[in-house]
Amino acid sequence: MENKLDGVEKVLLMGPGPSCVHESVYAALSRSTLGHMDPYFIEIMDDVKTFLRTVMQTQNRMTIPISGTGSAGMETCFVNLIEKDDPVLVLINGVFGKRMLDVATRLGAQADALEFEWGTPVVLDRVEEKWKSRHYKMLAVVHAETSTGVRNPVEGIGRMLRGTDTLYLVDAVTSLGGMTVAADDWGVDALYSGSQKCLSCPPGLAPVSFSDRALEVVTGRKTKVPNWYLDISLLTQYWGGKSRVYHHTAPINMIYALYQSLLLIEEEGFENVCRRHLDSHRQLVQGLEALGLKMLVSPDFRLPMLNSLLIPEGVDDAGARNRLRNEFKIEIGAGLGPLAGKIWRIGLMGHTARPENVTRVLRALKEVLGR
Repeated sequence: MENKLDGVEKVLLMGPGPSCVHESVYAALSRSTLGHMDPYFIEIMDDVKTFLRTVMQTQNRMTIPISGTGSAGMETCFVNLIEKDDPVLVLINGVFGKRMLDVATRLGAQADALEFEWGTPVVLDRVEEKWKSRHYKMLAVVHAETSTGVRNPVEGIGRMLRGTDTLYLVDAVTSLGGMTVAADDWGVDALYSGSQKCLSCPPGLAPVSFSDRALEVVTGRKTKVPNWYLDISLLTQYWGGKSRVYHHTAPINMIYALYQSLLLIEEEGFENVCRRHLDSHRQLVQGLEALGLKMLVSPDFRLPMLNSLLIPEGVDDAGARNRLRNEFKIEIGAGLGPLAGKIWRIGLMGHTARPENVTRVLRALKEVLGR
């Protein structure tokens, strides 16, 4: 029988995720598997928690990687903090805000949506007006909206909520590891991310962080957390404390990989990592504009790691992306929802955010577009 793995090509991943993976991270995946209760593996777990607290800029003791992709991190936050009929405000200006609303609704929350035009940030005055109209248990927002390339003003929302009893939930799936995420300074109660974006680890883990206030909400629930696998009160017994209690078999080698990815960030220096993402973004935008291409998002609200450009009139969306993939071995992303067929999304995440990769995609686009 043909082994399909023999046909896997090396593709430059410049879409909305996953991102390129450093060879040392692939090497980490191939290390010998230890048991999930092995004392040495527990040392690695502890280091992962420390690294994550550093990139999230938090002192939260419950800062761990959930066994699952970024969406599992989202569900972890919602299933632990929300009960039936809880009033929740979800800010939406893209696909992933809508996804949060869907999860909250499935849990029986009284979920209100405040929507904004895709490609623009949420507006603080409108958020404050809506938030004051009702006593919300939680406000949820996406920091870096992957479907559009918009950076939302999460710091301002945090200032608005400070000193109140509204829980603050932030999606940092695309932002973590590529730009500042300051969970404590922003007053964030629960934050989740994914391993496959700016952390440059393969998909499969979802770093999350719960404040002490959020953990008090979990322990004070009227009903059990509806998802056993994602119950933070149970996961705490495995990831925290001196005596570890078995919960589930952790993905050992994926945690090795995340450890190595975080170690690379530590060694490069986080400020240098952020600067590399921003420099790559500026190089890309300058090159795209030189080709006569236009960006979707205004400069003040653009993400460095996810760049949305308008597809030129008369260009075949899928045809151009297929040429990039098949002829140039480069993957970029299509538009989603109302932006499908209107934009391309070019990712500069983690290990992908390097000048040589920007140069490569610009040259390929120039040929594909005949410019």
